This record gives sequence, C-alpha cells and structure tokens, in this order.
Amino acid sequence: MYTFLLFLHISSAALSIGPFFVLLPLTKKIRTAQQEVLTAYLDIFRAAVRLVKHAGHVLVGTGILLIWQSGWTWGTSWVVMTVGVMAASIVFLARAFTPAIRGFYAGINTQSELAGKLYRAVWLYISILAIMLWFMTAKPVFW
Repeated sequence: MYTFLLFLHISSAALSIGPFFVLLPLTKKIRTAQQEVLTAYLDIFRAAVRLVKHAGHVLVGTGILLIWQSGWTWGTSWVVMTVGVMAASIVFLARAFTPAIRGFYAGINTQSELAGKLYRAVWLYISILAIMLWFMTAKPVFW
C-alpha cells in the first residue's frame, strides 16, 4: 500500500507543477493575442490552474497518508517546513491567477499588464513548488 501511495503522491506532484511550464510560453502569446484567441488562451490558463488545484488535493491527501504509514512524524523539520510552504502556496494560488484574469475582464489591467502579471506569478509559483519539492526529496534536518 505504501508504494502505491508513494506513486500517487509523486504523480500528483508532477501534475501540480508540470502544467505551469506549459503556461510560460502561453503568457507570452497572451501579450499579443487577438481577442478571439485571447479568450481561448485564458480558458486554457484557468483549466491548467484548476488541474493543479485538484492535483494538489491528491498530493495533500497522499502526503498525509504517507506520513501516517511511515516512520516520519508531524514534528520532523522537513515535514513542518513542507506544510508551511504548502500553506503559502495555497494562499498564493488563490490570489495570483484568477484575480489577474478577472481584472483583465473588468478593464483594470491591459493585455500586456495581464501577461506580465501571469508570467511573474507562474515563475513565483514554480519557485514555491520547487522549494516544497526540495523539502520532500532532500528531507533536510533543521532541528
């Protein structure tokens, strides 16, 4: 059972970060896209963020089960750090993408500003996930 949970956990981690590498070139296309194509690009963006959210649910669930089935405890430094970074990533994910897209449709942001915001947010989110991935794989001991 542990091996299966680990497989699900690793697969959901890949699904949590992978789509954002596809979104990077998409943000550059958003900058100059015509209105008909822009709507399709933003729909792709929203679908990718939705996929990442659901993969994150599987990631958290399997992570909890893996901690429960393993010899690690909730007080282990890398587990605490991962949970802390995960909480930050949840807040960031909720505030980074959807409000920027809504702001564009509301006329607050120009197309160029939207592309810039989304591009920076994608890189920042990839960085946050990379830190979390490092904690889970390297399992550093801080205390």
